[in-house]
Amino acid sequence: MVRENKALSGESALDFMPVYGAAEPVAVGIRRLTARNGGPLTFRGTNCYLLGDREITVIDPGPDDAMHVADIAAVSGAPIRKIVLTHDHADHVGAVDRLAELTGAEVVGPVPGASRSLYRPHRVLGDGDTTATEVGDLLAISTPGHTANHLCYDLAGSGLLFSGDHVMAWSTSVVVPPDGRMADYMSSLDRLASVGARSYLPGHGGPVDDGLIRIAELKRHREAREAAILRALTGGSRTVEEIVSAVYIGLDPDLSGAAALSVTAHTDWLQERGLVTQVGDRLSRQ
Repeated sequence: MVRENKALSGESALDFMPVYGAAEPVAVGIRRLTARNGGPLTFRGTNCYLLGDREITVIDPGPDDAMHVADIAAVSGAPIRKIVLTHDHADHVGAVDRLAELTGAEVVGPVPGASRSLYRPHRVLGDGDTTATEVGDLLAISTPGHTANHLCYDLAGSGLLFSGDHVMAWSTSVVVPPDGRMADYMSSLDRLASVGARSYLPGHGGPVDDGLIRIAELKRHREAREAAILRALTGGSRTVEEIVSAVYIGLDPDLSGAAALSVTAHTDWLQERGLVTQVGDRLSRQ
């Protein structure tokens, strides 16, 4: 994820600070436990959500870290029966094997990515599938873009949606080709908007109070980024690195790699629409 300016993210979103090792209530029957894996791409850490009081469903258990798995077990307060995944990046699924072995929980989620084998679901969920929890059924919504297999989950009757890494308050989501695809990401934003007004509980950072407003912000941001890339190519061909330097003014050097991936995703989509061509490592406007 590439952190954006205050106008996009909001001062309060960047002020988010979890209490590590504690399960913090975020809604009726839902608690958030944030892993201690904070960094430029994970913000304060990966959010693990615990649903229920008597039989626990865990959404995105987090990284492969023994202390974090011990935290989940310590704060659960009841048997963990199910582990649900939004996607299979290591910071979300790394803890699956440890936690499943410890608890015997059923693992459900998207089909594993073709280039990753970090988790082995007992049951694969696709668009429109549901899985039961103590606090209500989770409806899987296919939202490719950040990854090809990304799922969001709408909690029936609650007005809440678990948005994984697709929509967050503190940042945009990195789209990394070829697994991620900008055209898919933008279509998935529209798909979530069609679900209607929801509050989102994301994979990193604090809640998104109004998902529809945030989606509109993210779409405007991506459209502005695309326009900036096209302006950068007006004077002649450039490499991705040269586009990053021209477009991301004052970028934290630790995020330059993520910015390059984002530019690549944008230029791939521009090429798909015939607006940009590439010869070798140099890109040009049509």
